[in-house]
Amino acid sequence: MGYGLAGSVFHAPLIAATEGLALDTVVTSNPDRQAQARAEFGDDLRLAASPDELWDRADRLDLIVVASPNKTHVALATAALKAGLPVVVDKPLAGTAAEARELASLADERGLLLSVFQNRRWDNDFRTLRELLADAALGDVWRFESRFERWRPRPKGGWRESGDPEEIGGLLYDLGSHVVDQALTLFGPAVSVYAEADVRRPGAEADDDTFIAVTHAGGVRSHLYVSATTAQLGPRFRVLGSRAGYVKYGLDPQEAALREGRRPAPGAPWGVEPESMWGTVGSGESPATGGGRPLPTLPGDYPAYYAAVAAALRGAGENPVTAHEAAAALDVLEAARRSARDGVTVTL
Repeated sequence: MGYGLAGSVFHAPLIAATEGLALDTVVTSNPDRQAQARAEFGDDLRLAASPDELWDRADRLDLIVVASPNKTHVALATAALKAGLPVVVDKPLAGTAAEARELASLADERGLLLSVFQNRRWDNDFRTLRELLADAALGDVWRFESRFERWRPRPKGGWRESGDPEEIGGLLYDLGSHVVDQALTLFGPAVSVYAEADVRRPGAEADDDTFIAVTHAGGVRSHLYVSATTAQLGPRFRVLGSRAGYVKYGLDPQEAALREGRRPAPGAPWGVEPESMWGTVGSGESPATGGGRPLPTLPGDYPAYYAAVAAALRGAGENPVTAHEAAAALDVLEAARRSARDGVTVTL
């Protein structure tokens, strides 16, 4: 459901590339997007102008993917679950943690899969960092810095940059959904949140330069930055521990590859970056002064998300990202919004 950026660049190509899944129907009322979908996936692809066209065929479908604008997520996911269909929802699952938990309860009551597309758990740098932490190579982690920064001095417009609260736009709920999910996945529950959210660019309506500080129950502090106004980009990750630190620059290459029309294929390299982009591990130095040893970056693996969904649908694996996990991230996002608005630290 939906064939904008999320549907056309991420979901449809990854579904089509997953063994055991077949892309059956694309829902969009836009004629140009219908033509785009048909051109990529062939004449056997069904097209629907409205989600209502799917419910009469619910018994012939196995999964609904909600890739439409944020404000439609809850209503469409609810309709799909009530039709007896498992659902994947693009992030953010909902506008509030309460709505997310209501959806989770509905899915649990009906015994249906409800999964949230947090593809950044399969970024190359995140996969590398998880392995590094599993090996305790940094010692006790004290601070986690994560930046998802861009230089876009002029707003592009559209619902993602709308100031209308109903649109659930702005970077806090867009890129913030990713960096918060990653922090919680790595370091566990949050106990307090402080945030700063600004609207910097002329003509902008929603936050475009936001900082979130999370204190985790285990003592780690996460400093998370999301911005469209960064003229000089910082490291994607800087992770500081009692024994060593890890610094990694640059974004995972998979989104750029998908945007360029490249597709994952069995046996072919995917999500691989050049050695020049590897991060470094060390202590007492910085990458600028040549300190630290290069650490090979694991390949990114977005296809693993839908492979896990397919396994879960067959009862052969776990839901890769649960609605309950999404609700915990929304607790943090809601606290960040309140903190930025009121200038306070919010205890969860």
